[in-house]
Amino acid sequence: MTTSCLKPLLGLALAGLAGLALAQTPPPAPAPATPGPGVAAPQQPPTVSASARRLYERSKSQLLQIRTLLKTQDSQASVGSGFLVSDDGHVLTNYHVISQFALEPDSYRLRYATTDGQGGALELLDFDARRDLALLRAVDDGKGSGLKGRGALAFRPQSQPLAKGERIYSMGNPHDVAFAVVEGNYNGLVERSFDPLIYYAGGINPGMSGGPVLDEDGLVVGVNVSTMLFAQQVSFLVPGEFAADLVRRSLNAKPVRAAAWSRLRDQLTRYQDELVTKFLAAPWESANNDRYRLPVPKQDFMRCWGRGTPADAKGLEFERSQCRMDHALFVSGNLQTGWLDMSHEAYDGSKLGALRFARQYSASFRNERLGASDKSRTAPYCKEQFVDRDGLPLRAVVCLRAYRKLEGLHDLSVLVTTVDSSTQGALGRFDARGVSFDNALKLAAHYLEGFAWTTPKAK
Repeated sequence: MTTSCLKPLLGLALAGLAGLALAQTPPPAPAPATPGPGVAAPQQPPTVSASARRLYERSKSQLLQIRTLLKTQDSQASVGSGFLVSDDGHVLTNYHVISQFALEPDSYRLRYATTDGQGGALELLDFDARRDLALLRAVDDGKGSGLKGRGALAFRPQSQPLAKGERIYSMGNPHDVAFAVVEGNYNGLVERSFDPLIYYAGGINPGMSGGPVLDEDGLVVGVNVSTMLFAQQVSFLVPGEFAADLVRRSLNAKPVRAAAWSRLRDQLTRYQDELVTKFLAAPWESANNDRYRLPVPKQDFMRCWGRGTPADAKGLEFERSQCRMDHALFVSGNLQTGWLDMSHEAYDGSKLGALRFARQYSASFRNERLGASDKSRTAPYCKEQFVDRDGLPLRAVVCLRAYRKLEGLHDLSVLVTTVDSSTQGALGRFDARGVSFDNALKLAAHYLEGFAWTTPKAK
């Protein structure tokens, strides 16, 4: 079956949302800026060495805490860290640290605090949501002494790559407690990540986001960004080269005064174009199912996990596989986007009989949640249709949710179940977060084309 044969279902589902008016509602309620994929439980930093003390003393004048405050009072909405990258008061931090201000400048303002108790106002010059970076500049608001003349941290040249196991030092202000330095090790880049991330064996806590990570010479090798939930000493850094690039191209940029939704949308749109193009170019892998050919992605930038029938399955045998990108892009509050997720379950209910199998099989399909309307996205608009894939009958549901303030971007969900047997079947789901209308069409067709018989059936 060709792609064109799938268009009736996809066209109905997607066209239904094309003219949907996007309500201009407020973004999600403010939440403290936290590291990307999740917030880790507090970790006790190791004993500080002489090298750590030396580096902290050398760089403490360039370390900052970044605070997002309510416009009309001094209550903190979020806190993070940052560091000086020029002698004129330019500051680098994470985008997620300042996202509330970037998207709602009428409600929030930015302030910095130095290690010696000074403070002042900050303005936003530019941000790179894909790399989770932002460039700020100190401004004279009559309440602070400014940041000029305090020096700047320099970036380690790309021509001098680190070796795995080298000692590096993360700095920031964890949990708004005090400025701290945490020793760890460089362990290369994270495998199967769509964008490069440094695997740092060290403890990064909330509040350290945006702080610098230095080598033994005091040069910036990365920027604190996230940590893995329920893991010990597994953290992630944005490579310093991307921070250096943002500084170079935006050092003389004009301040961002208005809400930056359109700037964010443009960045996310470019990112999803690249992601979708690379995903569609990769062929499907085999799920090794005896009956069905089920779509499994190449694990170039996704990780796949599987499990088989548990001991208490009571006659129903099944295999499950789930594949997902580890990395997502931060928007604001609890909203993240820019990732792909897919799963399938293959069932054999021969021991149950047709009636009991049908009851459990249909329940699995009904249990899939597609989301509801919220402050950030519309309710899903869905279409259901039976599709023939080279003789394999499928029941398919395609749904879209539109982003209210990121016009042109959508969340796509595709549910598929085989309907060829009374005691056997397969159920699949594909999700794409933050894709354009055209790319949603391509992804849905690509996913449906991944289903077929393992061995073609005779006509």
